[in-house]
Amino acid sequence: MDSISRLNQAMTFVEEHLHEELDEERVAMLAGTTVYHFKRMFAFLAGMPFSEYVRRRRLSIAANELYQTDAKVIDIAILSGYQSPDAFTRAFLQMHGVTPSESRKTGRMKAFPKLTFQLQLKGGHDMDYRMTEKEAFYINGLKKRVSIQFEGENEEIAEMHKELTDSMTQELLEHSLAEPEGIIQASANFSEGRMEEAGSLDQYLGTAGSRPLEGYASLEVAAGKWAVFTSVGAFPEHLQQTWGSIYAEWLPSSGYEVREGPEILVVTSDDLRSEQVESHIWIPIR
Repeated sequence: MDSISRLNQAMTFVEEHLHEELDEERVAMLAGTTVYHFKRMFAFLAGMPFSEYVRRRRLSIAANELYQTDAKVIDIAILSGYQSPDAFTRAFLQMHGVTPSESRKTGRMKAFPKLTFQLQLKGGHDMDYRMTEKEAFYINGLKKRVSIQFEGENEEIAEMHKELTDSMTQELLEHSLAEPEGIIQASANFSEGRMEEAGSLDQYLGTAGSRPLEGYASLEVAAGKWAVFTSVGAFPEHLQQTWGSIYAEWLPSSGYEVREGPEILVVTSDDLRSEQVESHIWIPIR
């Protein structure tokens, strides 16, 4: 079964269990991936967080039930995942532009249909990538819990680069592997609110080595296959666009799935103000 079919199977499961507490592990399993990577892929493909999609679908169904049945507002609110009529009314008003009682009287509502994924090929966008396999290795260097940020330069990560001294860089490079080469960045252990651009992640700045390096934070990376994408363009805008395309375009059509592991970034250009900054994105796949 391909990635698009799996995603649609997951969406059917969501639809059948909208009035229950959704088992996100089950949804992700049907999609053939982890909860974190499902939410990331969903957001890129659908243009909204998974939680927002579920909220809108529940409120869309609630409007129909209000108009077509005599069920009490409080009962519909609870079925929609709200514990109080006030919270339900606020959310309903925000989406439909009228209160639940007004919608019942007038039939005014906004439809939000079930989402179905289809593979759409977009011309004029080449993706330069290669496949490689690596034995287990370690990422050694600085580690910091930083805020999740989708666009622009993350100042917390920029501060980490300032903390990495020349002597640290030299020592780390002396114990580094051939690839991922040089100073690398790795993102791992994302918090639950990742796709809502909330929460934080573990950011590593250092090198890839064959063993932990004393005096530095170390992250063990399991053996496996990697897809390595090259991005050349204005930094960080083009890099972030490439990252989005990986999840929204390449993964659904590739036949591969994202496996557990950090996302690794290698920037090989020295001048980040250039319009041709070269970067390499390592995505763990299976």
